[in-house]
Amino acid sequence: MNAWFLAAAIACEVFATSMLKLTHGFSRLWPSLAVVLGYALSFYALSQALRTIPIGVAYAIWSGVGTAAIAAIGAMAYRQPVTPMMVVGIGLIVAGVVILNLHRPLH
Repeated sequence: MNAWFLAAAIACEVFATSMLKLTHGFSRLWPSLAVVLGYALSFYALSQALRTIPIGVAYAIWSGVGTAAIAAIGAMAYRQPVTPMMVVGIGLIVAGVVILNLHRPLH
């Protein structure tokens, strides 16, 4: 069940972060409210996931998947360039998350 909370935390964080550009420095009301609500829901869901998932593992997944997703959204929705070094960096982040999950103690 807590994996669902972690997935929801990631989805809310990715939504909120992707909306940041639309706030124009928090000068636009609705996108700004979407960002605040998205981050609030993300932190709530993350706190629920931490009931059973170790904080280091949960945070690595949350931030790693979020980073990769935002890079993809930036490239597709905002037409931001993707360089080969960025792809390597994101690959290393994903690899680190996988390694953390493969080698965590089972409790």
